[in-house]
Amino acid sequence: MFGAGGGTSSYEEIETTDLIILWGSNARSAHPIFFHHLLKGVRNGAKMYAVDPRRTESAQWADTWLGIDVGSDIALANAVAREIINAGLANTEFIEHSTSGFDDFAEFVEPYTLERAEEISGVPASAIRALAHDYATAETAQLCWTLGITEHHNATDNVVALINLALLTGHVGRYGSGLVPIRGQNNVQGGGDMGALPNKLPGFQNVADDELRGKFEKAYGMTIPSEPGWHVTQMFDAMERAELSAMYVIGENPAQSEADSGRTIELLEGLDHLVVQDIFLTKTAAMADVVFPAASGWAESEGTFTSSERRVQRVRRALDPPGSAKDDLAILFEFANAMGHEWGTADAEDVWDELRSLSPMHAGMSYERLEAMGGIQWPCPDIGHPGTKFLHAWLWEDPMPREPAPFSLVEWVPPVDPLDEDYPIRLTTGRRLDAYNTGVQSSGYRSPIYAGAVIDMTPEQAADLGASEGDVVRITSRRGSVEAPVRFTNGLRRGLVFMAIHSPDDLDVNTLTLDAWDPKSGTAEFKATAVRIETT
Repeated sequence: MFGAGGGTSSYEEIETTDLIILWGSNARSAHPIFFHHLLKGVRNGAKMYAVDPRRTESAQWADTWLGIDVGSDIALANAVAREIINAGLANTEFIEHSTSGFDDFAEFVEPYTLERAEEISGVPASAIRALAHDYATAETAQLCWTLGITEHHNATDNVVALINLALLTGHVGRYGSGLVPIRGQNNVQGGGDMGALPNKLPGFQNVADDELRGKFEKAYGMTIPSEPGWHVTQMFDAMERAELSAMYVIGENPAQSEADSGRTIELLEGLDHLVVQDIFLTKTAAMADVVFPAASGWAESEGTFTSSERRVQRVRRALDPPGSAKDDLAILFEFANAMGHEWGTADAEDVWDELRSLSPMHAGMSYERLEAMGGIQWPCPDIGHPGTKFLHAWLWEDPMPREPAPFSLVEWVPPVDPLDEDYPIRLTTGRRLDAYNTGVQSSGYRSPIYAGAVIDMTPEQAADLGASEGDVVRITSRRGSVEAPVRFTNGLRRGLVFMAIHSPDDLDVNTLTLDAWDPKSGTAEFKATAVRIETT
């Protein structure tokens, strides 16, 4: 955001902030380490709002839970913005100094009254007003989100709507106030930092910029295309058009993690050649022509991880990989050597130093400093720099060192998969504390809290269907059907059901989900599927 692909704040800031808004995130279950820091903030007196369709384990810690209808986040955010403006609570000094486009934005959100937002989102107007006033008047505030607003067909617009709120109030660019996207998996931040994005080179440098690209071309001794590549969703579309015939999958299990898994599997089976590099024989690996057994990154490899607070930390090998398994880096080097590129022998520190020479935000992070300091937060532009606790302090500098941050006009639109008489119930998916992603790393272990493959609904919803807890029901979307036992919960409203993603071998929830995707981020709409439910 604001030109940097990372959260603005440090974990320590949420421990001392005055207000926490957890929007579309069940961090207690999905991000438990971050949630420990959040709980310190709550115990230190921070007021907390949770905006989520479910009254999750996280929402139970909040002072106020805003039980939003799935897919109505932009309408709610725009209404919060309108209320802040109309109540005279906008930070006019910050807006005039640090932003652009405010007048157009104020006019744009005017139709989003509290009453209209209540009608669209299901959140009472009084609760929306309270959130707006508390956020605008807090001395410091942390606005946090995760997949609850990013796994939608308008994911980027959802995020931009929240950024608008920070610009309205000045809750960005200073210690204690910030915008916090909580990363969904270990080292997701590091993957993006290293250029695992179709339009970015390492350090979030634009591939279309001739000067930046030229720097990498000189170092790599090759020509780099100036046009962005495909993101994952576009790759599957390209398979369908017969424009992509081979795929190399590293540490992913798309056969079970992608939306509309029936289509995904069909397209993977149609490839001419599939290579998978993984520590487990996943369902995707079982379909592969070649499998490279890899080492476990956290225990059997050398390198770095980067956390959600932009902290780069050293990873040290504690064990040798078993059998014929090899470090990911070693596999890639051997693969390149076999193809005639003579990369030599893999050395993690050498690769890191090459990265530091090309990415200004990592330039000061030598292995020696990373070890001595227990990790460093980017940007760290030189060897004497301590790292950066929070981003975008330039917004408060006078004179401004760069162009002001723009307000964005984002309109609410409903989910792509509509509710109707045939599919009257909204299914949303997500994670639980008892398992991990597609279950590859966790399904082989017993846990006293493991719920398994179930569908969560209220007792009232089950009564509507003529079902009791434990009864097996059939869930059908416009793409497929699955069966699952009912589990009762009081954290949902009638008309909304929830299923976790962790047990695809027993219950492949992505048979149901829709592969409509956000054109800016490429993320599919996992969170808003229309279904019908029948007793078996």
